[in-house]
Amino acid sequence: MNNKYRRCFIIPRLLIFALAIIVFVEPSFAQQNGQQNIRLNQIGFYPDAPKTAIVLTAKDTVFYIQVINGKTVFKGTLKKSVNPDFAGNKTAIADFTNYRKPGKYIVIVPDVGASYPFEIKRSAHHEVANASIKAYYFMRASIPLDEKYAGQWHRAEGHPDTSVLIHPSAASDARPAGTVISSPRGWYDAGDYNKYIVNSGISTSTLLSLYEDFPAYMKTVKLNIPESGNSIPDILNEVLWNLRWMLTMQDPNDGGVYHKLTNAAFDNFEMPDKATAPRYVVQKGTTATLDFAAVMAQASRIFRKFPKELPGLADSCLNEANKAWDWAIKNPDVSYDQDAMNKKFSPAITTGAYGDRNFDDEFIWAASELFVTTQNPQFFKNINLLPDETMPVPGWGQVKLLGYYTLIKNSRSFGGNTPKELPEIKKRLLAFADGLVHGADETAYKTVMDKSARNFNWGSNSVAANEGVALIQAYKLSNDPRYLVYALDNLDYILGRNGTGYSYVTGYGSKTPMHPHHRPSASDGVADPIPGLLVGGPNPGMQDRIKVPSTVPDEAYIDDERAYAVNEIAINWNAPLAYLANAMEALQDKLKAVN
Repeated sequence: MNNKYRRCFIIPRLLIFALAIIVFVEPSFAQQNGQQNIRLNQIGFYPDAPKTAIVLTAKDTVFYIQVINGKTVFKGTLKKSVNPDFAGNKTAIADFTNYRKPGKYIVIVPDVGASYPFEIKRSAHHEVANASIKAYYFMRASIPLDEKYAGQWHRAEGHPDTSVLIHPSAASDARPAGTVISSPRGWYDAGDYNKYIVNSGISTSTLLSLYEDFPAYMKTVKLNIPESGNSIPDILNEVLWNLRWMLTMQDPNDGGVYHKLTNAAFDNFEMPDKATAPRYVVQKGTTATLDFAAVMAQASRIFRKFPKELPGLADSCLNEANKAWDWAIKNPDVSYDQDAMNKKFSPAITTGAYGDRNFDDEFIWAASELFVTTQNPQFFKNINLLPDETMPVPGWGQVKLLGYYTLIKNSRSFGGNTPKELPEIKKRLLAFADGLVHGADETAYKTVMDKSARNFNWGSNSVAANEGVALIQAYKLSNDPRYLVYALDNLDYILGRNGTGYSYVTGYGSKTPMHPHHRPSASDGVADPIPGLLVGGPNPGMQDRIKVPSTVPDEAYIDDERAYAVNEIAINWNAPLAYLANAMEALQDKLKAVN
């Protein structure tokens, strides 16, 4: 055979081989392309609730909903977003709200590919809602995590904290420096192994509020923790682990509360039982003491409903709350300034500061909780409930709205003691919620979270969750279900409908963080991180000096255990996630009224 005919023979064979490769590779490529460019809640949707996916690169105008085996069950038309995303690109909106049949599905866009799978079903967020609370069990100090409850993440006990030193900054005549106290239990704060009253305050209160706002539903939540089955709801069982630690952080001699229990410096990346550096309680402060007072007052009225199971606890909590309040009234401006403290005392403390110089919001919160629990209007004496017109989303450094939430939801019990400011507080909460939702439908991802680049700071995912909590509070006040829709949109954001395509909760979704800045997850030898943890989320600040792939605000994220500015976990971030996800489970039937 001459070369001319040999080339004619070989070319078709190469063409067939190439076509075979294309046929083999194309589905995988299309699938990966679709998963990257179709952003949606990777967990699922309630049958009667809104259902939205965001498509980044579509040229076509149609989309399909298919069951996993390929049968098409719904066809829809893509609509361009009104506004571009933060990178300047408009997206396409796939709305399949009208498809309600339960099942497992994917979104197909012909020129883009297939999305990650998702489910339509009742209680669609049940598992992730439970996991967001069970995460606190994995954060417990002073107890081994048994395999029966922790599965493959079981571990030895860390930080018994039965021999904790009084730091010189916390010394008093009754407790001089070097005095040994016992302060066991509590939750590790974040990726580190320290325990902080300020951050525990908002975290514990948010979980208590979840029970207080939805008691019937939360009694049905079973977490498989050691206390399960003891006739106390599991969420309260978990809260008690941290609450009992908080009680040990109050100086019994004067009522002041130590700012934190900590190592002098952060531990290495090692398991809790290997971290054995000396532990200290440090300086008392106004912020920590008022946060403590607020939590204990709230806990008192909740645990008073369990007198047989927890005899005397409600009275103890209220007594300690009053003592803390009295200390704060006498010491109204004791700030925790770690740098200044370290110039005066040793050893130097270089762990998380949680410093705060403005105490107006803490006084509002503590006074509100104490008033609701005691019905004593004297707690509002000399307290300005409306110091300014701002309504900031709650965070550890700004807790004013926690007080407002408490006053609003308990207002029917006030009688003649109703604060004169209450009507204005209610008005401002609804105006705040209206401001959150205004224009959200015009954003590229159709979420409240995407309205402002300012939302994308350290712990941005907690902003999304706390916005959701605020909207649920507005719903509870107004009974307007549209607030629930926007709260659900922010849960969709957290679970995948966002600028990175990540579901930001470890272990839940198809594309989730695998390398959070979390010492146990990085050190336990288990490939998967501890489940149910909300990572911090996009933040272009790069305070950790780990370069993120993009500095576009909602894309500034990297799944790297070193990147604590975007990928750390924290108890005050998980708490609003737990509230939001569980509240949506409790309220899922109310979404019917929207459609």
